[in-house]
Amino acid sequence: MKRCCEGVRLPCLFKGVGMASPRPPRYLLVFDFDETIVNENSDDSIARAAPGQALPEHITQTLHNGFYNEYMQRVLAYMGDQGVKIGDFKTVYENIPLSPGMPDLFQFLSKNHEQFEIILISDANMFGIECKLRAAGFYSLFRKIFSNPSSFDKRGYLTLGPYHSHKCLDCPANMCKRKILTEYLAERAQEEVEFERVFYVGDGANDFCPSVTLTSADVAFPRKGYPMHRMTQEMEKKQPGAFQATVVPWESAAEVARYLQEVLKKK
Repeated sequence: MKRCCEGVRLPCLFKGVGMASPRPPRYLLVFDFDETIVNENSDDSIARAAPGQALPEHITQTLHNGFYNEYMQRVLAYMGDQGVKIGDFKTVYENIPLSPGMPDLFQFLSKNHEQFEIILISDANMFGIECKLRAAGFYSLFRKIFSNPSSFDKRGYLTLGPYHSHKCLDCPANMCKRKILTEYLAERAQEEVEFERVFYVGDGANDFCPSVTLTSADVAFPRKGYPMHRMTQEMEKKQPGAFQATVVPWESAAEVARYLQEVLKKK
């Protein structure tokens, strides 16, 4: 059955006739990046490339809730003024540690890549994510990466923009992951790609927003003790049954790999 952007399955209306095609992946696996794939907030990590490996107070005091993207634009402008170059940023991003068990999970996915379509939705930036995934050797696992656009301008400054605009009141002004995920599912449905289940691996409040749209067939993997995990627990207390997906908290991503391995065994 097909899934539409509202999270329900729709009957498959169009089938190819007399055409052999590769079997499409059965599952969609969605990753967050900061404090999920990597064990730090990569936006904070780049301060290690700044003079004294720290940001001045007159910059850090400009951070306002919900406007982190605009704050990071100011941080990057400051770092450019201080002479921080592309190689300095690249070194920092490449050396951010992966979260516990994440290499195990990626090794499992590499061996079972036909079963999973893997995407990444992150409120970090494209340059940093690509640097880290390429250095770790797992960039090719991802069909698509959704993150804030970033590039180096003529001065050699790393610049950052917002991903999109949206009307969600629960997410930062520059990105709603729920909007990205629902639009992606709708796009894939139009392309005749069916997913039996969606798996979502994250940690933050902005990961809770898309996970609310998951169905009872799906699984949310919140990092144990982080905001996404606490918010799923709070919703279950206040509105039992409102959060439909199965919740599987993790401390090591190897736990996620073991769960997915069991899913494949049952088929």
